[in-house]
Amino acid sequence: MRYFIEFSYNGKNYFGYQIQPDAISVQEELEKALSTILREDIKTTGAGRTDTGVHAKKIFAHFDTEKAVDEVNLPHKLNSFLPPDIAVKRIFQVRADFHARFDATYRTYEYYISLAKNPFTQESAWQHWKRKLDIAPMNEACKILFEYEDFTSFAKLKTDNKTNICKMYKAEWEQNGTELKFTVSANRFLRNMVRAIVGTMVEIGSGKIKPEELRKIIEDKNRNAAGTSAPGHGLYLVDVGYEFESKENGS
Repeated sequence: MRYFIEFSYNGKNYFGYQIQPDAISVQEELEKALSTILREDIKTTGAGRTDTGVHAKKIFAHFDTEKAVDEVNLPHKLNSFLPPDIAVKRIFQVRADFHARFDATYRTYEYYISLAKNPFTQESAWQHWKRKLDIAPMNEACKILFEYEDFTSFAKLKTDNKTNICKMYKAEWEQNGTELKFTVSANRFLRNMVRAIVGTMVEIGSGKIKPEELRKIIEDKNRNAAGTSAPGHGLYLVDVGYEFESKENGS
């Protein structure tokens, strides 16, 4: 039987979601807790592979087991085993071939920038108060993103991606007082893509490059043409979409 887990985590102490040698990961902690409670070797597949320090407010993973799972009580048991920076919200059964990564229809990220020095957001937002940012040209550049689907210029080099094609659904900046929030949604994202876009947008907002220059950056299909990646601690995966109505419980 296949089950989905909806959970969240603060990525400060982790080298991303995916298990890797000699580095602590969210996946390792989740599988360790599941295996202990269910008393079998449990492997999970996540909806995404967040980078070091990146957070997730809402993310899913699936796992297979021969046992019937108590969907009501297992989340509480898991939260008792998991460290304080990982929290499980719910667990539910899905169709046996339903996949946390490949069946996702969209992913949405938010990135936070603090425009004033803030001692309370040092680890949750990019502190960018030494140089002024203009949100207008940044939103002008957002509109240009929808003209393209090949985002090679924002992709981390030497990855196992078979294609760098992504369909963008939303991209916009909002300002609330001294805080900027970038919301971006697409069917999929490349490794490091959001942070590379944010780093480039900041160069546009600070006047280093003009919004229309973003077209050449994208068309160059060269990571070196784009800006430096924004710090990971300001990035949050906030939603992953699925067509659960037709998938849950084999329906």
